[in-house]
Amino acid sequence: MRLKERSISFVANFLLGVAWASVLIGATGAFLSNLSSGILPALFFAVTGMIPGMAAILLLEHFFTAKAHYYEAQKQTRLLEELLHKSEQER
Repeated sequence: MRLKERSISFVANFLLGVAWASVLIGATGAFLSNLSSGILPALFFAVTGMIPGMAAILLLEHFFTAKAHYYEAQKQTRLLEELLHKSEQER
């Protein structure tokens, strides 16, 4: 997602990529290390290995959503102030 601040956008998108990589590494590593004990335990541990990365993705997506909401609220506030100023001038 693109944010107005380029440095924050770069860091957040980089961290989002790191979070997805940790999901992939966590799932693959847990699956392969527990494959000898059976397919069902290996799948369980693969899902368990994905949880930290998925939590990071959830937090970063929440950050993006909150920033988008903040930008939209700023825009709406500016427009409402303009409308208020115009209506005061007409009186």
